[in-house]
Amino acid sequence: MSQARDHHHGHRTNRQPTRRPDPASWAASLDQSRCGAYIAVVVTAVTTSLVALLVFLGDAGMSWLPLLAVGPALAAATCRPWGVLRIGILATGLGAVLGTQTGEPLHQLAVTLAALSAVTLASALASLLRGRRERVLAAVRSVAETAQNALLRPVPATVGPFQVAVRYSAAAAEARIGGDLYALVPTPYGVRLIVGDVRGKGLPAVGTTALVLGVFREAAYDEPDLLDVVERIERSLARNLGPDDFVTAVVAGYPQPGRMEVVNCGHAPPLLVSGGAAVTAIEPTHPAPPLGLRSLVVRRPSLQVLPFADGDQLLLYTDGVTEARDCGRAFYPLAERVARHTCDEPSRTLAALHDDLLAHVGGRLHDDAALLLLRKPAATDPAAAPPMAADH
Repeated sequence: MSQARDHHHGHRTNRQPTRRPDPASWAASLDQSRCGAYIAVVVTAVTTSLVALLVFLGDAGMSWLPLLAVGPALAAATCRPWGVLRIGILATGLGAVLGTQTGEPLHQLAVTLAALSAVTLASALASLLRGRRERVLAAVRSVAETAQNALLRPVPATVGPFQVAVRYSAAAAEARIGGDLYALVPTPYGVRLIVGDVRGKGLPAVGTTALVLGVFREAAYDEPDLLDVVERIERSLARNLGPDDFVTAVVAGYPQPGRMEVVNCGHAPPLLVSGGAAVTAIEPTHPAPPLGLRSLVVRRPSLQVLPFADGDQLLLYTDGVTEARDCGRAFYPLAERVARHTCDEPSRTLAALHDDLLAHVGGRLHDDAALLLLRKPAATDPAAAPPMAADH
């Protein structure tokens, strides 16, 4: 599945605030624009000085003057159209002065100046088109971020009796949403959550993600039985997905103290961290197909009941984590690294895991990767107090 970027989720209010420009982002963009303009001016000045030196000291004469086109050509990538025109006019004027002083034939000088003018106009047009594309891209990013906030809603640092942390990393540098999904909601039947992976990429995967999360959030509140929640998602997918589409998912619930229920539909097994750092993979007792493929088998998914004591942690993840490879094509050893990085603060645990995962793959993921960690603090645990939410 092809990711955004990393998301650190904090408290969420019921009403979405009006989106306003981020001052820090605006300032960074302004600084980059100014830096690009300065670079263009510096390169123009250096090029002009070098051309002038070669014209006066060398015997080539006019053959060096076309190098003045470097200034407006470079400015097209960093400056606005008026800035490109100013640099181009400066280069053309200097070319005229240098050509006149060296006594070059008028027709040859006219050809050179015409070439400089043409490069200037073409560079200004390129700058104008670049600016339009940047504005369109900014609008698309804004829409993608809004869609992300609507689908992958920020998860509070504490939900019910649990400490919670979420990490979502998109493989694509500019992506906000991929094929991985997660949600965690408090309900009348206890805290319930889902982590899944949609087959496919792009907008179809995003549409399936929206469908699964919408049905889960409704069914989690309505259905007392966790298996009925899964059944409602299955029925909805059966009506809306194509024959080759499916979603692997783990749906879990905490209906009462000390009892964790897990339903695995073709997904990677969750990891239970208990007894300090003992890590156990919760393999399904009766494997079930992914959501959307129930028609291929008769058996329904099975409900696994796990003891979940104070201090225990449950890690749910997608295959973008376990299938990440290093330069030697070795998979990321998640269970081993969980045991190494586990601590009493889920956010710190996932931060360490995420950094370790990036180090394993050499700095860039090639698939979406989602991690969701629950921890049940003990009553006497200092971490039981609600921690401050991380910024989203």
